[in-house]
Amino acid sequence: MNDLSSVPPQRPDGQPERQRKPDWIRVKAPTSKGYGETRQLMRDLGLNTVCEEAACPNIGECWTKKHATVMILGDVCTRACAFCNVKTGMPRKVDASEPEHVAEAAAKMGLEHIVITSVDRDDLPDGGASQFVKVIEALRRMTPSTTIEILTPDFRNKMERAVEAIVTARPDVYNHNLETVPRLYPTIRPGARYYASLRLLEQVKRHDPSIFTKSGVMLGLGEERLEVHQVMDDMRCADIDFLTMGQYLQPTQRHAKVMEFVTPQAFGAYGAIARSKGFLQVAASPLTRSSYHAGDDFRQMRAAREAQLAKTRIV
Repeated sequence: MNDLSSVPPQRPDGQPERQRKPDWIRVKAPTSKGYGETRQLMRDLGLNTVCEEAACPNIGECWTKKHATVMILGDVCTRACAFCNVKTGMPRKVDASEPEHVAEAAAKMGLEHIVITSVDRDDLPDGGASQFVKVIEALRRMTPSTTIEILTPDFRNKMERAVEAIVTARPDVYNHNLETVPRLYPTIRPGARYYASLRLLEQVKRHDPSIFTKSGVMLGLGEERLEVHQVMDDMRCADIDFLTMGQYLQPTQRHAKVMEFVTPQAFGAYGAIARSKGFLQVAASPLTRSSYHAGDDFRQMRAAREAQLAKTRIV
């Protein structure tokens, strides 16, 4: 007999039905004036954003407030992770004018805090690290008061020199996402290695302990609760300061399926456990993404560190 329980529900046109999202992760379509202005600015400067490329559910809210996460090094990735909506293929030549355009965008938007990420560029000798450095330097020249958060790939087989170069440029926050639990890496993040990502963040701290480190995981991919707790412990062993946790949403039918919609209450419980483990900052909710409310979170994290240091001086 055929097992019909494994066959996804079909629409009248024969296509599989999309999973119905629970009420707590539904968002309104972006229509505000601020959204349109942010979108036009990105177009005018020839910049890509992870907000669009990764189909972020918070794009309407963030762009209305003129917050955008710039994605450098093009919009084509050399890898094909099962969760990611960014295009895969052979990327184009690196845009030499991109660092100045990023800084110009930050100046025009009046950003107090900016997040810079990128596609994977395994085709480049340094994995794209030098472009991160140039962007940081351009921002320091044009908008010196803007705090800078970077979200980098793992720089596979090029990690040590890449991290050293970027840390020397001194971003305020260095983010690299673990994305999921180790058991799911072969199917969800096949081009990466869990412990290599942990070592990258450890290396940032070895080079410069003053730089905040940050990492995130998606929930709803089939992970077990104790596996998530172990990831938290691994992150703390690597001295990671900030943990983000959000709901995985399936971008298209080609991507990994959502195995569970994790409730806000469950996210709250995970967040409480993470705080008890000693993270300076934790963001855990269904709509949390790496750069969601990043500026506010950075200020809170900096204040938490200052409070810790003050207690140490008193003791």
